[in-house]
Amino acid sequence: MSLRVLMLGWEFPPFITGGLGTACYGLTRAMARLGLDITFVLPKHIDPSFASHVQLVSPGESKPEDAGGYPVAEPTMIAPSPAREPGPIGAAPLWLSSIVAMPDAGSAGPGEGPLARLSILGRTSPQSASVYGRGGLSAGLTALVHSSAGRRLLRPDLTAAEAEILWREISLHEAIPEAGPPSWEREHGIASKPASAADYDGDLLGQAERYARFCTRTARNLQFDVIHAHDWLTYPAGLAIARITGKPLVCHIHSTEFDRSGEHVNQPVYNIERRGMHGAVRVVSVSMLTKNLCVNRYGVSPDKIDVVYNGVELDPRHVGIDGIRKGDRIVLYFGRITMQKGPEYFIAAAKRVLDVMDDVKFVVAGSGDQAQRMIEMAAALGIGSKVLFTGFLRGKDIQRVFNMADLYVMPSVSEPFGIAPLEAMGHRVPVLISRTSGVSEILVNALKCDFWDVDDMANKIIAVLRHPPLQNTLRDHGYFEVRGITWDGAARRCEESYRRAIDAVARTQRN
Repeated sequence: MSLRVLMLGWEFPPFITGGLGTACYGLTRAMARLGLDITFVLPKHIDPSFASHVQLVSPGESKPEDAGGYPVAEPTMIAPSPAREPGPIGAAPLWLSSIVAMPDAGSAGPGEGPLARLSILGRTSPQSASVYGRGGLSAGLTALVHSSAGRRLLRPDLTAAEAEILWREISLHEAIPEAGPPSWEREHGIASKPASAADYDGDLLGQAERYARFCTRTARNLQFDVIHAHDWLTYPAGLAIARITGKPLVCHIHSTEFDRSGEHVNQPVYNIERRGMHGAVRVVSVSMLTKNLCVNRYGVSPDKIDVVYNGVELDPRHVGIDGIRKGDRIVLYFGRITMQKGPEYFIAAAKRVLDVMDDVKFVVAGSGDQAQRMIEMAAALGIGSKVLFTGFLRGKDIQRVFNMADLYVMPSVSEPFGIAPLEAMGHRVPVLISRTSGVSEILVNALKCDFWDVDDMANKIIAVLRHPPLQNTLRDHGYFEVRGITWDGAARRCEESYRRAIDAVARTQRN
């Protein structure tokens, strides 16, 4: 029997902002080829035409009065084919119904007693939980678990301590007092935002909380063997579902708060990441670099972590397309324009190259919070006419920009993996990558440099542009190498991690 995977992710086509969405899409396609049965839960409503190899579950059309933009009634479930009929969803109550299945016959009628009181609190504002004192809903849950004689619990072994943890895993504002009032009362959920891309702005803690509530409500009607959570925004949902169902949780670390923010981490986000890594049965990291971060910064046992490198989806039709070429040679930066990606080092190296070569254009494809600063930096250095900013690219524009490039440069300060170099090599583009990247651990036919050494970066850019034999060798050998770095291999290693997690839970239950 094939494994049934409940996958939790923030990005999936068409909602792609960066490498996370590309990784989820490529990995799930490969898993489907292995015969794994995947249900993917998204935080935003999605059009049915995007369901192909997975069963997609997403919030239904939101209404302003719904809590946080998420529907109180049915989520939308999109099956990849008529052969796979999803189970009934129905008008499931909020997560409390995952703990308490139903009241038995007794003196308390409909709308009365602790169950009704708690359900009302779950459906409206948790601020009302002050009727229970400082403990809020946690205290109410504790009392309900202790007085379970008149209730049938979904999990009879659910202890008061587990109920407390479950509430904290779902309700981030309880776990992080400084977050202020309940987040869903401050802002509508991302289901109500434009569906152009994944959202990483606004109240992210609140969005993660609403997503966790939606996932726990939905998971009651799904059959699965293992939970796979991608990145920190989905960890509270994964932890809560694992608590309720007893199924093993596998947390996939695509990046950490240290990659995104350096040493000045966002403490609540770090806390969620740490809690997810320690609460999971297995942890999947995208590189040894990321594994070492998890061990040294988050205190995770190295024996618990499986390194699964990302892959690339090669389409032969995208290779050899005639690019738009003029007299200029093109050096490409492709990715988010953020501190983590090191765009300032790319601009500084461009200045050194242009001091000795004139027929070169530097193309910056992407968007981010450092974009304006990079434009100003290029202008201040006097190379504004030689550095072109394209903005965020999608679809065929990505293929076109790769096929125009003579060299791709990834100067990342911190890159847990880095899929873009693989995509560039798949388009027969030579690559120059930072040594502080996960992908540098596996690539042989790529030039490498320290992100801070702009002189070395510039010298290697010049060498590729001035010496066609070097460029051709990197192009041909790189394309041959990248054909062996596939999502199929990543999918097989993830399946092995799933089975380790399932076996570990089974051993615990036997003991």
